[in-house]
Amino acid sequence: MKVLWVVNTIFPDLAVEIGLDKPVVGGWMYGLSKALAQKNVTLTIATAKTNVSGYYGKVGSITYYLINGKKPITEYDPTLEVQWRRIVDREKPDLIHIHGTEYAPGLVLIKNHPSIPCVISIQGLTHIIARYYAAGISKWEIFKNITFKDIIKRNSISKAQKHYQVRGKEIEHRYLSLTKNVIGRTQWDHDHVKTINPKLKYHFCNESLRDAFYSSGKWNIKTKVDFSIFLSQAGYPLKGFHKVVEACFLIKNDFPELKIRIAGNDILKNSGGLKEKLRRDGYGKYVQNLVRKFRIQDNIEFLGYLDEKQMIKEYLDCNVFICPSSIENSPNSLGEAQILGVPCIASYVGGIPSMIENGETGLLYRFSEIEQLAKHISRIFIDEKLALKLSKGGINEAEKRHNRAANLEQLQSIYTAILEQ
Repeated sequence: MKVLWVVNTIFPDLAVEIGLDKPVVGGWMYGLSKALAQKNVTLTIATAKTNVSGYYGKVGSITYYLINGKKPITEYDPTLEVQWRRIVDREKPDLIHIHGTEYAPGLVLIKNHPSIPCVISIQGLTHIIARYYAAGISKWEIFKNITFKDIIKRNSISKAQKHYQVRGKEIEHRYLSLTKNVIGRTQWDHDHVKTINPKLKYHFCNESLRDAFYSSGKWNIKTKVDFSIFLSQAGYPLKGFHKVVEACFLIKNDFPELKIRIAGNDILKNSGGLKEKLRRDGYGKYVQNLVRKFRIQDNIEFLGYLDEKQMIKEYLDCNVFICPSSIENSPNSLGEAQILGVPCIASYVGGIPSMIENGETGLLYRFSEIEQLAKHISRIFIDEKLALKLSKGGINEAEKRHNRAANLEQLQSIYTAILEQ
């Protein structure tokens, strides 16, 4: 079986081959690709980017293509048609598997090669993300916090939200109208794609996690850092960092040692003078004002971008992991935290209820209910019995959900079923 994957990131083996830094995102796909390539599948992986040198070659058992588009990957780019045709003519794939509906290069491929069976894995859904992108921040607050960077980059919170709306209509809906098959993993993504195109064949398949999360030790209540919270990202509104700030204000007097540690760049930019202020976007400014208002700046630490081993250390050190997003499908960060046994709290949005049974494998709250979030944090901080229950429940659930052998077998079965249609 010859399978052509279309992905949005440059895989680590290819990055090393062409002298780039290894990516810190998309890690769940890397192990899956290597396992699949060992299972009587001839796998080709193609990535389209702008301003890159083209690449074609084999690294290990996988053939890689890096193709150069002329338009941003969020726009339909006809100049990719010739490059896709060359790949198809050379590799002659039996099946095309596109990972995500967020970007347009794969759309160019399937539009011009309708005879090749195609399946699309649902990651996020941009037209739904658009609804919740502002994450409860009022239009007045958005306007009041527009920065120099927002104006120059033309990317304020409102403009970013509009951008998701346009991508949903011009890219995502076209994907789902052109394909007959999708792969999903939550009730949420099932209901949305079937609403857009009731004729779609929906195939269920869980995702596997990054390599190191299967060999790591587990969270230990005796070695965790008391009163510490870990967030996997906070770069834009829908990730909900501002709601964690509001909730922590409610409990900071009870837990003066409370610490919020966040993977990713410092969006608050507390130092560096005018240059750093000019780099701050509207969301960073909004959160900075909240932090100052609540006098919680000493309780927050940004950690920069972390590789998987560094992420594991932060998971294992923290007292609780929070996924506070205004919308998600099934965030891998939550799966990672659960499989390590970290007590988890998450907002009841999107596909998260498919990942957490409240009170058993984590705690859920409505996104806007900062009071309930605050109480959940407090309960885990002081109730060791509850923390241990959530830890054990999370491990049991995540080890089944992210079982690599089962997920690989399921994916192969999906491929076979599509080719037999």
